[in-house]
Amino acid sequence: MSWTRRPLTLLAVCVLLTGAAGCASGDARERGSGASPTPVGTLLEDRDAEGRPYRQVAQRDAPDVGIEVQPDAADGWDVRLTVRKFRFSRAGAAGAAVAGRGLAHLYVDGRLVTRLRTSEYRLAAHLVPRGTHHVTARLYADDGTAWAVDGRPVESTADVTASEPGPGATPSATTPGEARTHGTRRIGGRGSPDRAGKAS
Repeated sequence: MSWTRRPLTLLAVCVLLTGAAGCASGDARERGSGASPTPVGTLLEDRDAEGRPYRQVAQRDAPDVGIEVQPDAADGWDVRLTVRKFRFSRAGAAGAAVAGRGLAHLYVDGRLVTRLRTSEYRLAAHLVPRGTHHVTARLYADDGTAWAVDGRPVESTADVTASEPGPGATPSATTPGEARTHGTRRIGGRGSPDRAGKAS
């Protein structure tokens, strides 16, 4: 009888030790990276203008962003982002791709203005001189890859027209007719009022 118990006892001890070691190494990996070791999405060969690769995810799992731009009282522009299936990461977050997490890059006419970890930003007037400009918000993972669906980055663009200061000059955000769920969404100010209070 003792010969049967002894191998079973040794086997149980081995299983416990192996399980504990396996759990410890998995936990250490998760603590070290700040994320699950499971990869998120697929890295594509396509890259943004700054050389960052696109990280493609299925449309059902993909984050989404909308942008609203309105003139403010100090000749600048208030930018407001609306996100779905996405949370902004805190500064200092681990540089790993976590589903539905990250930050937004804000561009004016394709030029990076700032990186956002919040949904609101004030765009200074000198960044939007006289004329029509494209203000784009694009979503990125914390490892610097751009979230993408169907090979296109998850972003939204508002067309903004700034006039020369003077009597009756009122900047406005315009809404082009094109809108898509993902990729380059061209969404304007959603009927953003101009300085006189009229919808554009």
